Amino acid sequence: MMAQVLRSQLIKTSTILTLGKMLPYLSVIRNRMMSTHKSKKKIREYYKLLNLVEGCSADDVRESFHKLAKQYHPDSGSTDADSAAFIKIEEAYRNVLSHVIEEAKARQSEVEEAAEEENFKYNTPQHRQYLSFEGIGYGTPSQREKQYRQFRADRAAEQVLEYQKQKVQRQDFTNSLTVQDVRHSKEQKITQAIERLVEDLIQESMAKGDFDNLSGKGKPLKKFSSCSYIDPMTHNLNRILIDNGYQPEWILMQKEITDTIEQLREAILVSRKKLGNPMTAMEEQQWKQACEQFQENIRKLNKRINDFNLIVPILTRQKVHFDAQKEISRAQKMYETFIETKEVTDKNSNDMNPREGKTPGSKAGVLNWWNLWKFIKI
Repeated sequence: MMAQVLRSQLIKTSTILTLGKMLPYLSVIRNRMMSTHKSKKKIREYYKLLNLVEGCSADDVRESFHKLAKQYHPDSGSTDADSAAFIKIEEAYRNVLSHVIEEAKARQSEVEEAAEEENFKYNTPQHRQYLSFEGIGYGTPSQREKQYRQFRADRAAEQVLEYQKQKVQRQDFTNSLTVQDVRHSKEQKITQAIERLVEDLIQESMAKGDFDNLSGKGKPLKKFSSCSYIDPMTHNLNRILIDNGYQPEWILMQKEITDTIEQLREAILVSRKKLGNPMTAMEEQQWKQACEQFQENIRKLNKRINDFNLIVPILTRQKVHFDAQKEISRAQKMYETFIETKEVTDKNSNDMNPREGKTPGSKAGVLNWWNLWKFIKI
């Protein structure tokens, strides 16, 4: 009897302790249930505030919000405009829209899960025994097991043969590459050795003077020397072109540019000599016109130089543009040198006495003209 009483007391005590431990969890569960009930109730109020029912689409929610915003927005100018009401409507719009989107996603996931279940239900094999042995063989399970072992042995043998075949192919490829590299390196070494030997022989012969007494030294090469590297057709074509005076276009253009710049330089110098020193106002106007014409001719010549640089085959043969101002300054300096030389010649001729004769003055004039000619050539 006493044992039963003690047992009942212990059961009551353990029950009280258990309830005490579970009390916080019960409060949490109660709060969650209340919050869930409250949130559902709040959602219904939001739907009611937007004049909507549950199950509507997101477009319906947006359309209803736009209508209510035009009615209650403080800046809408409506008679029902109210900032507090608009804030409530905006809050309801956000909550309802998120709720509609969540429900749509949930429905979509349910549809996908149902489709997957259907596919799995109809695609699953009805005879699961055929899932073993990789579907190999037929007959009873023991027969199929023997057939599967034979299949694995055959497959392993094929894999071993394939591996050995690939290994042999890799070795052959490596050996062929090695042989090619060795052969190529030997050819390069032989070529370099021959080139060094020939160069050494040439330098030795030049040092001995073997090339000093060659027949035809200092004379032009033959017009048509036989060359084993040119086929007869090309040789005959070159002979016909040279006999008829053919020259490449870039050589003719180079000669044209040289002749043109010499003519322009001579023309600007002659124009300056025709004018006085110092020049009058009319002569300065004429000199200005001559300079403008000279600049225009130089501009045309520079365009011709551009065409020449595009077709010349040798980079070092390309030409730079001529500067009109530098050419005009050059002509001015040549004219000043000419005037100074003329003045010195006249002065020497006037200072010459009869006893000395004309020899010193003539020598001075020749020297001055020689200096002028050197300046012009430079």
